[in-house]
Amino acid sequence: MLGRKSIRVNGADCGVEALILGAVTSIGGFLFGYDTGQISGMLLFSDFINRFGQDQGDGTKDWQPIIKSLLVSLMSIGTLIGALSGAYTADWWGRRKSLSFGVCVFCIGNIIQITAMNSWVHMMMGRFVAGLGIGNLSVGVPMFQSECSPREIRGAVVATYQLLITFGILVSNIINYGVRTIEDSSASWRIVIGLGIAFSLPLGIGILLVPESPRWLAGRHDWDGARMSMARLRGMKDDPKNPLVERDLQEMYNNIEKEKSVGVGSWLECFTGKPSGIPKLVYRTFLGIGIHFLQQFTGVNYFFYYGATIFASAGVDDPIQTQLILGAVNVALTFYGLYVVEKYGRRWPLFIGALWQAAWLFVFASVGTAMDPENNRTAGIVMIVSACMFIASFAGTWGPIAWVVIGETFPLRTRAKQASLATASNWFGNFLLSFLTPIATDAISYNFGYVFAGCNLAAAALVWFFLYESRTLSLENVDRMYGEKGVKPWTSSKWTPPGYITRKQRDETYHEDDDATRVGSHETPRGKSIEKTHSGVASEGRREDVGRVV
Repeated sequence: MLGRKSIRVNGADCGVEALILGAVTSIGGFLFGYDTGQISGMLLFSDFINRFGQDQGDGTKDWQPIIKSLLVSLMSIGTLIGALSGAYTADWWGRRKSLSFGVCVFCIGNIIQITAMNSWVHMMMGRFVAGLGIGNLSVGVPMFQSECSPREIRGAVVATYQLLITFGILVSNIINYGVRTIEDSSASWRIVIGLGIAFSLPLGIGILLVPESPRWLAGRHDWDGARMSMARLRGMKDDPKNPLVERDLQEMYNNIEKEKSVGVGSWLECFTGKPSGIPKLVYRTFLGIGIHFLQQFTGVNYFFYYGATIFASAGVDDPIQTQLILGAVNVALTFYGLYVVEKYGRRWPLFIGALWQAAWLFVFASVGTAMDPENNRTAGIVMIVSACMFIASFAGTWGPIAWVVIGETFPLRTRAKQASLATASNWFGNFLLSFLTPIATDAISYNFGYVFAGCNLAAAALVWFFLYESRTLSLENVDRMYGEKGVKPWTSSKWTPPGYITRKQRDETYHEDDDATRVGSHETPRGKSIEKTHSGVASEGRREDVGRVV
């Protein structure tokens, strides 16, 4: 039923099922955000401290910095491992079943946490197992969304992953704020953790009701399945041979057949580029790793993991309420980010966002270092404002767009593995940040903000000199663009793929000729047979069309 309905977006038909798919899969981001936000408030709950904190010698309990670091950060090690394993499960079982598996692992981890009584190691291991599931989802969701979303809405759909991360953080802050009145009871933190299981069920079940990735199906030569999946995602289930579906499928067919001719990509190939010889393969591996590592070291989770503790030490009367304000700013500005990613692309928002974030982190660190915020109300207010301005920028730029980039930068042959490496670097950065923050804050206090400011400047440089602009391009044409000689990152926004007048307007004459023979036959466009070149890559018996910079 829904596979027959479509909505016009950016001048093209986008199926209702594509929109539902984007919404359902983004719950994976919600779980990521919910788990990130819940620990900040739980660390302040009396019962949580009394059960898992350490004796202080005077009969009270509190956190030792190293124990707090491990309790928070070991989840990130789980997510790192889950992100790497996500490449295998996504390729073995398909994108949908892999995501359901991630939800199951997340639920098991939460059950382990709920059953913890007095051992911080028990709680830590539960967070580790839940992290395995979150890591799997953090790879699978952006990849599945990128492969299934029509190009006209791909950026916005993938950006909803970050939107739901921010919403998850906000919801966890609201729940923490609500249960703080019973913080002397174990129900305070068990309710917070238990609700995570309930929130995960719509994803685990709903994902099995939407179409499988057409690119995953095509990678296994199930072209009939790929055609029907793509038709459903365009709202054309009853018309799978519609010219719009055919053209999308033809682009995918040409690219996949070339990549499949030299086999399946390995982990080693991500770092050597051989034997496929795909242009800038290694370049793109390290670009994805760099962007996602630096996304963490912009400093965002410095505030979301430890914000309540930081603002409590700054003399703020109600640090959980302050955390709630930061969460609200995060959600509100991420909606703006959905507009930014499609209107202004990827490069400029990331570049300007990094510079803006660096500026406000300098203010935050300078005020916190020069004044005593615990005894200076004005200093505390300035620090809260600085944190809000930083979060506002991150929510509209680095938050959503970093996930868009890894969803569309890599070629199909190694996409799952490269996305896993990029996501694993995100989680490794997350681990370092969550582990080092209590120790660094204890040693250098607010000077730690200068470290994040420097990392933001490095992130701006990475984007300017290495990231190509992929706005409105199909995944196949993004791959083609990275292989074009003479196209530089700072000129890439002007590049137009072959067969197009502009990035949005096709050259109908070109495509009528190119689509003369449909996918599924043994002929290639223009009636030429597929031959193997000396490099092992399929050749179509004609010169390779190249894009142009306009």
